[in-house]
Amino acid sequence: MSAVLVAWIGQTDLDCANSRRPGPGPIGSVVAARCFDALVLLSNYEPPKNRAFVDWLAEMNAPPIHLRPETLDDPTDYGAIHAAAARALEYARETFAPQVDLSIHVSPGTPAMQAIWVLLAKTRYPAELIQSHEKTGVRTVSVPFDIAAEYVPALLRETDDKLTRLTAGLPPESPAFDRIIGRSPTMDRARTRTRRIAPHDVTVLIEGESGTGKELFARAIHAESRRRRGPFEEVNCGALPEGLVESLLFGHVRGAFSGAVRPHVGHFEAGSGGTLFLDEIGELPLPAQVKILRALQEKTVRRLGSDKSIPVDVRVVAATNRDLRADVAAGRFREDLYYRLATGVIRLPPLRERQGDLTPLIDHFLAAANRKFADQPGVEQKSLSPPARNLLLRHPWPGNVRELQATIDRLVLWAPAATVAADDVREELLRAVRDEAGDLLDRPLGSGLELPTLVADLARHYLERALAEADGNKTRAAELIGLPSYQTLTNWMKRYDVTLPDRARRR
Repeated sequence: MSAVLVAWIGQTDLDCANSRRPGPGPIGSVVAARCFDALVLLSNYEPPKNRAFVDWLAEMNAPPIHLRPETLDDPTDYGAIHAAAARALEYARETFAPQVDLSIHVSPGTPAMQAIWVLLAKTRYPAELIQSHEKTGVRTVSVPFDIAAEYVPALLRETDDKLTRLTAGLPPESPAFDRIIGRSPTMDRARTRTRRIAPHDVTVLIEGESGTGKELFARAIHAESRRRRGPFEEVNCGALPEGLVESLLFGHVRGAFSGAVRPHVGHFEAGSGGTLFLDEIGELPLPAQVKILRALQEKTVRRLGSDKSIPVDVRVVAATNRDLRADVAAGRFREDLYYRLATGVIRLPPLRERQGDLTPLIDHFLAAANRKFADQPGVEQKSLSPPARNLLLRHPWPGNVRELQATIDRLVLWAPAATVAADDVREELLRAVRDEAGDLLDRPLGSGLELPTLVADLARHYLERALAEADGNKTRAAELIGLPSYQTLTNWMKRYDVTLPDRARRR
């Protein structure tokens, strides 16, 4: 079996080869201390430096050297490093047989390179990890936790954040992303795309239904960008008064219109050096869209009533719950502005498509509500009974995360006992349905409309109301909603997963 050493060539190795530093350097130390049949060396340096180092190493009676030049724009780019390292290890297997005895030298290179070596050596490419030091010499790396026995199975799961972050070339985790709860595949995709685009100073368009967390993602983008120390200027475009849109966005000078008694700095100027979040951008009138496009292209604005251009250095993150492509086709949104905004597009899934995320979200909001209302008189810390939790898990949450959070807050405030009962949840959900009942017949077609979900919501609403009013008497409940018998009511209850009220079951 061939023994092969794999390593990145580091700056210290080159300095030793050029006599800028004394000693054999990291790779030379290992070659002198151990016997190998071949060396597979990766390098991100220019060809002349590589040739000089290989020639110098050969003079030390090194085994055959297989040089693998790699181009890295950034020596801390985890994704590019992972790809290059995997190619080198695969090359070693193909060249020296799959049963090759691999050793990986982790000392040369950047910390990112060392991290990738550890991951690959303990997962896809089993290898001995060695390091070298001027004082301690060459020795096997002792990883300070049991990676092989317990950590690796978790590491190999698709949901493991560390592996995903390292192999996808993502930056280290930040507190902004800690606030985004959920590990469903749909949310993982949205989070990964966001983390990829955040460091790059380009416009971003976040699409998603109301309540899906667009502002949360926009703030996370700002927090992981180079503008994190600058302002985060937030604008709800749908709430801008029609006659003041341009003044509020771009500012005005004194006397620009009746009532303009002093100059005003617009949102574009206020956000300079940071991020401008244009929420519900699809609500803007077409004239304002033209000026936003000009501001993005020219990086300048003109205050209303002035002919002077003011430079602005702002990154725009826009969000919408509308289908802007349909609006473009209908002439309600400018096509050129759409494509200018959509440099990076992030689509946030509705809660109904986030399988597995409801439980952590419920627990998160319950803990947050308990903290929020801890000092309120008469409000005790709440927990959920299993039937109450089941009702929350079955609800379709058309208002998404925002609706869920508001419901949990109301339960903590209004539930009479420390343990929230199913009847408490049912009452809050019924109130929400009553509040939205006027919209049932007037919702726009498309845009996430699901007729089976609407029908199910309506059926549950009336079944639960009738059962509550009839105090659990099925015959009476059937009469209240026009069903022919209690047997038919029972069939409807099974179809829509409706249970008797708690007080009726306790009798």
